[in-house]
Formats: sequence, structure tokens, C-alpha cells
Amino acid sequence: MSNIIQLLPDAIANQIAAGEVVQRPASALKELLENAVDAGATDIQVIVKDAGKQLVQVIDNGSGMSNVDARMSFERHATSKIKQSNDLFSIKTFGFRGEALASIAAVSQVELKTKSEDEETGTLIQIEGSELKKQEPIAAKNGTSVAMKNLFFNVPARRNFLKSNPVEMRHLVDEFQRVALSYPEISFSLMQNDMEIYRLNPGKLSQRIVGIFGKNYQDKLIPAEENTPHLKVKGYIGKPENAKKTRGEQFFFVNNRYIRSSYLHHAVHTAFEGLIQPDQHPFYVLFLEIDPSHIDINVHPTKTEIKFDDERTVYAVLRSSVKQALGAHHVVPSLDFSIDVNFQDKWDKDTEKREQVSREYSYRSFNTPEYKKANPSGWEKLFDVGQKEGKSESRKDDDLEVLTFPSRAMEQNEPGSEALSENTGATFQVELNYIVAQFSSGFIIIDQQTAHERILYERYLKQLHSAKGPSQQCLFPPVIELSSNDFQLVSDIKDELISLGFQIEEFGKSAYLIQGVPADIQVKNEKELFEGLVEQYKNFKNELSLDSRENLARSLARKASLKRGQKLSGQEMELIVGQLFSCQNPNYGWGGNKTFVKLDLSSIHSFFGK
Repeated sequence: MSNIIQLLPDAIANQIAAGEVVQRPASALKELLENAVDAGATDIQVIVKDAGKQLVQVIDNGSGMSNVDARMSFERHATSKIKQSNDLFSIKTFGFRGEALASIAAVSQVELKTKSEDEETGTLIQIEGSELKKQEPIAAKNGTSVAMKNLFFNVPARRNFLKSNPVEMRHLVDEFQRVALSYPEISFSLMQNDMEIYRLNPGKLSQRIVGIFGKNYQDKLIPAEENTPHLKVKGYIGKPENAKKTRGEQFFFVNNRYIRSSYLHHAVHTAFEGLIQPDQHPFYVLFLEIDPSHIDINVHPTKTEIKFDDERTVYAVLRSSVKQALGAHHVVPSLDFSIDVNFQDKWDKDTEKREQVSREYSYRSFNTPEYKKANPSGWEKLFDVGQKEGKSESRKDDDLEVLTFPSRAMEQNEPGSEALSENTGATFQVELNYIVAQFSSGFIIIDQQTAHERILYERYLKQLHSAKGPSQQCLFPPVIELSSNDFQLVSDIKDELISLGFQIEEFGKSAYLIQGVPADIQVKNEKELFEGLVEQYKNFKNELSLDSRENLARSLARKASLKRGQKLSGQEMELIVGQLFSCQNPNYGWGGNKTFVKLDLSSIHSFFGK
């Protein structure tokens, strides 16, 4: 039998290694940035073109390399970070595997320029697909410049798997932010297609956070610090009221190395228990300092996973430090001492008292003369027709655009309308969550929030396809400061936002001016509406595979819909019922939940044995 096992050529072995190390342009940027930090740089510049597909270049003023070291750096398992196996348990640098440059050079065209301080001339090296093309002395500044060009030029199948430019750019920005946060004493800059995205001067951690995420984070930060013999914790957490439904602004650094850990995230989330909703995520940038002998970072080539020899202690110290920070800054759950705990159940059921307490937040968008002029009657016919034909009819007045202009005068009932605003008995609310309406052969019970979301969803989807959405001008247009990722996201969906009725324009490097909002939404805070819409859009984007129009229609419907626990007048309930059965699909909300259930008279009779 002939021998069939053979050693792979270096070029193929490097491409295999690159499959784990270099998955996209952001992966290469991470490795190059970490090498620059390990070289002792105090100023690091990043230049990106075509979202990294054409160019990713990192320029630093670090120690540089000699002619021999420059060539050796592209060999597999060549590193200056470790020399023996025991060094794996005392690593304080980012890199140690010696795979990054070899993997990058295997799937791209790399140009390296480097010069150490004690050398008179620098070195230029050009490599394409692991093949050395040029090596010669050049005049260069102290430090190193690595330019990765045409990623996956020799592996077209993998290049086809890259996402769109906005998506790849967001991944690049994420990696840049993580390294920039881990070393606030280093100056960083990021250029994309000759446009400056970030210029971060050296300073304190709080200044770096504000520089990356925007000035509006100045008042959102709470310092956290805990020192124990086993572990030191320091950094900042966000105030509970600024927690978001989407993840992405949670950062753990162990010995200045960014890591991902759902276990440690649970410790922080538990510390916020009672202060935020279960589906919300607080902002935090926390640094954990621990003896390297108590951790193992040699778990995955990306080095974002880590193992602790005593996870429970780390969990407890981290949770304690966050709770202590919240307590020290008087961030605790509010207690209402006017409520006797012995009568808590009675309070929960006393809807009249709850409505009086929350009157400031009650829903009033239907309490306008325009809505009162609408004729809510006739929905029973729509329901009956929909049940018989298996689909609902569309109403002529469904296309009517309703403009609301909130004011004190609008909130007052018109003369003679008192009787209309009271429940007539045919339609009423249960627990301020459900609408019960009578029809010819029984009752229907409607989930008011799900039903209203369905109504708004179909309305916004129609506006997005017709590109016609009425808008109301903001009296005092607010300026929304956004992070780089959120600014890019809004830029991508700007046309769809305009179709919905938003009037926005760029205002500076990473901000938008809100000139107008959709006319059928009564808004007390345009800034809160817009920021909430962006967060909801990101949340759906992470959980569901939707196109931008579908996502926006769902997001705005969720943000602008009636909420459970809001009291409605009889006419408002009639209008919701009528609009629901004018929808194309009134039976289900956009999330698949039922909007209503039907209770026939025959079923009611059966309850009593008739």
C-alpha cells in the first residue's frame, strides 16, 4: 500500500489557519491593533477603504522591527511574546500565538514598512498569498505600518461571504472601540474613505468613553471600583434609566484584554435587578485585574474567551462592586411608603386609583376633534364579512390621514360629548389590557396593544411602499447625538425614515437634527421617540432576519402603539375595533400573537347547560 499522508505546503497551512484567525476585515484589524499596542505605541492610526475589503492599514509609532524580525514575523508560530510553555500562564500581552501576520498574508496582499529606533534605515516587505514579492531597505519613520489590501483576493469563495459595506464597517468600528477603550492613554484615530470617524486623544477612561459614544454619556456614567486580594475591579456602569433592549455596549476587560462572558454579564445584570426590566441591558465598561496564573486565555484563536480557576469568586466580587456603585450613588428602587403592603392586592386591582396615579402618562392620541369626527360604527359588519369570506374588507376612510396637534385645549371634551366618552356597556375594558365588544352572535375580546400594533404596522408599511408619510414640524428641533455605529445605521435607513414622516438632516460628524416626526404620533419627547425607534430597530435586527422596511414598520408600531394599562374611552375603543377589522390580517399581530378571541353565544349557553 502506498503512503498517502503528507505534509501540507506552508501556503495551504496558512490559509487553513486564516480560516479561524481572519474571518472578515474586522478580524485582521483586531490583530494589527493588538500588535501595535504590544509594540509600545503611543499613537495609532487606522485607515480603511471600502469597509476593509480594499484596504486596512494600521500605522503606529512603536518599537518597530529589524530587517530579520520583519521577515520572521510572517512565519507561522513566530512570536516575541513567549519563549517557553510556562510563559502561557503569565501572559500580559495581546498576542502570543504567532499566527496573525502569517494568516493575514495568506489571504491578502500585505505591505509592511517598519523601522526600529536603533536602525538607520527601515524595511519594506511585500507578500501576496504567503509568497514573498519584495524585501528592500527604505527610509521610514520609527514604528510600523502594515497595510492589508484586497482581502481574500485568492479565495473568491470566502470573499463572497462578506456582508455589505455598512455591516462590515460596523464590525470594524466595534473592534476599534474595544482596543481604544482598553488603552485610554494611547491616541487613536480612524479614517474611512478619507473621512475621519474618530480622533481620540489620550486621557482618562471617562474621557475615552465620551469620545467614543458621544457627549450625552457624560451624565450617564457611575464609577465602580472594588479591590480584593484576589481581584480588582474598576470602570464605569450606566445609570439604570439608560439601559437598552439591545446588547452591544457592554465591555469586559481582563488584564486590559477584551473578553466575552455571559457568566460575568449575568453578575452585572443581577446587580441591576429591580432597577431595569428583565429584557434590558445596562451599559458598562469594567476592567478586571487578576493574576495571570489564575486565568487561561489560550482557549480560542480570537482570544475573546477566557477561563478562571475560581469563577464563583470573580462573579461575587463583580456583582458586589456593581451593587456598591449603585448604592453609593443613591440608585435604588423607589419605595412608596403610602401603600400598605397588607393591601397590595387591592391596590393592584384598583384600576381607578392606578389610573389617577398614572394620569400624566395616559394615552390621549385619540382624544382630538379629528378622531371624534371619525365614525367608529359599523365595525360589526366588517367583522361579520371577514368571518364569512375569510378576509376583511378595506374601508374607504382607512386612507384618511389624521393629524393631531397636542394641546391643553385638545385634551378637553367637546360640549355635548360627555355621553360619547363614557362606556355604553357594549364595549368596555378589562384590567386596562383587553377590550370586550359585543356583536350579533356573541363577544370578542381584543388585546388592545397587539391590535393597535397591527393597525399601525399596516399603516406604516403602506407609507413605506408609497413613500408618502405625513409629517408634523418640531417646534424646537432636537439634536440627537449618536454613536458611530448608530449614525451609520440611521444613514442607511434615512430614506425609509423620511417615508414614514421623519424629517432629519445630518448635524455635525455624528449627530442628526430632527425637524419633524410622523403626524399621527403624539410626541412629548421627539428625542426619546427617535432614540427608542433606533434601539427597537437594532433589537429586531439582531433577533429577526427582516428587510429594512419590514423592520422599521414593526419598530415604529411597537414604539407608538397603545401600552397595556392605559385607560380608553368608549369611543376610542370603538375606533380601535373598527380599524382592526379594516386591516388585511386582523386576526394576528405582526409577531404572530392573536389580536382577539371570539366567544359565541352557543359557547356561553353551554357554560350554563342550556
